[in-house]
Order: sequence, then C-alpha cells, then structure tokens
Amino acid sequence: MTAARGNTSRSTTRSTTTSAGRPAGRPTGRPPLTEERKAEIRLGIARAAVDLFVTQGVAATTGEQIGAAVGVSARTVWRYFPSKESCVSPLFSAGIDMIADRLRRWRPGQPLDELLDQELADEQHALAGPDRATVGALVRLTRTEPGLRAIWLQTYDEAEPAFARALAERAGLPADDLRPTIQAAIFNAALRAAVEHYAWHIADAASDRAGAEAELAATLRSALRIAAQGVV
Repeated sequence: MTAARGNTSRSTTRSTTTSAGRPAGRPTGRPPLTEERKAEIRLGIARAAVDLFVTQGVAATTGEQIGAAVGVSARTVWRYFPSKESCVSPLFSAGIDMIADRLRRWRPGQPLDELLDQELADEQHALAGPDRATVGALVRLTRTEPGLRAIWLQTYDEAEPAFARALAERAGLPADDLRPTIQAAIFNAALRAAVEHYAWHIADAASDRAGAEAELAATLRSALRIAAQGVV
C-alpha cells in the first residue's frame, strides 16, 4: 500500500512539472501583444511603407523591405496587412473617429469651414497623416497606382456611414434618415476633393513643413465652405 502511494505521488509530480521545474500547462512563450502595441506596430509599418513607396515606388518595394524598416519580419507585415498597398490604410483612416466626433459636437450656426479648426492646428492631425511632408506625394501616387487608389477610396467609403451616424445623432434623427446620409456624402466628398486638390496642385509649391500645413488647412476650409453653400 505504501509503495503504491509513493508511485502515485511521483507520477503526479512528473505530470504537473516540466524538466525545467515550471508548472506544466503554463504558457512558456512571449506574452500576447496588447491592442495598443498592435496599433503601434501597424502604424510603424504604415509609415515605413509610405516612405518606401514615395522614394522608390510601389512596384520596387517588397514586404521584406517594409518589415526591415521597422525591425519586424515580412511574415509580421503580412499578418497585419493582406497586401503591401494596404499597409498605408492606417494613415488614411486614422482621422475618421476624430472627425465624426467633431460632427457630433458641431454647434448650430457654426460655419462648416470652422469645424476642424482645432484639429487643423494640431501637428498630429490625422487628415494629413503623422508625417505631413509626404501626404502630397502619397496621394499623388494614388493616381498611378491602382492598388493604392483602391485603399484610398475604400477609406472614404468606410468613413461615410460613420459621418452619417454622427450627423444623425447631432440632429436627433434616425440613423437611416436620408438627410444625414446626403449631408455625410457631401461632407465626405469635400474632404477627399480637398486633399486630392492639395496633393495634385499645391503640395509641391510649399517650401517647408509649416507652409505645407498652412496650404492644406486653407484648402480644407475652402472645400468645406463650398460644400456648405450646396448646389445652386
């Protein structure tokens, strides 16, 4: 009886510990990444992709090069993005939630072109991406790179329902009401047209970063002012 108990004890010990003395069943690899860290990695990959696309073109850029620029493997790049063109999507879409929030807080009587004044004064404002020095070149690439163009248009397609919900909430209307849907479409189109106009006609004329920021802000305000006038 004693021997049997002793054997059972040793068997139990072997089943609950590893050869290194750690309790069995406990994960031994790296801890899972937090959502914040994942977002940082995505943004780092996006910035690296933009820099490479602008300096050497999309066709010449590989997943390995993008990964190397931020210290990760190509496998990690593809884990976060399905294609190299889609790597830039965080820069295109980063401002959607912020703009929707501004639409909710849009005061009655406040001119539409003043809606984003606070954000336009912020150097981290997402409409131009974290690095405004390259926004013009990046958007210009959407003219000749179908993959980038698809991501650019997809961003605005995804933004429009968010803007419509914000405008409906502001007006106390149902989310599926036609009025905020039309207003969101006009507002969204004005933003896209402004950024594209800036990229294709103005960005190269700006002599420095401050000049580029001022030109982009002026173009956005002008576009929103025109949108507020409607079709006459």
